[in-house]
Amino acid sequence: MASSRTELEAEELQKTSGEEGATPITACATRKRACVAGTLRTVTLRPRGGAPALEAELYDGTDVINLVWLGRRKIAGIDPGRRLRAEGLVSLQDGRKVMFNPRYELRGSA
Repeated sequence: MASSRTELEAEELQKTSGEEGATPITACATRKRACVAGTLRTVTLRPRGGAPALEAELYDGTDVINLVWLGRRKIAGIDPGRRLRAEGLVSLQDGRKVMFNPRYELRGSA
């Protein structure tokens, strides 16, 4: 059987993320520091507590994690389709993995 395009993209993301020394998002434990890498799917501005917050969904082929930069409206290079490596503390919010104000490194486009 042939794999679907989505499955092939997921496998490629898993491979490149592993080569960058990143932990698969699915294996990230809450309340622990982690390094993740993948492709940004969405980038939105969502105010939190009256202050601006830039939120991006990072996908690595195994799962997604939300990256949130508090007090930011825009960050140059943080755009959908961009490859990124991020480090920070993983927390759980509304059943989703979240990393607040992560350190990040832009890796080029997808």
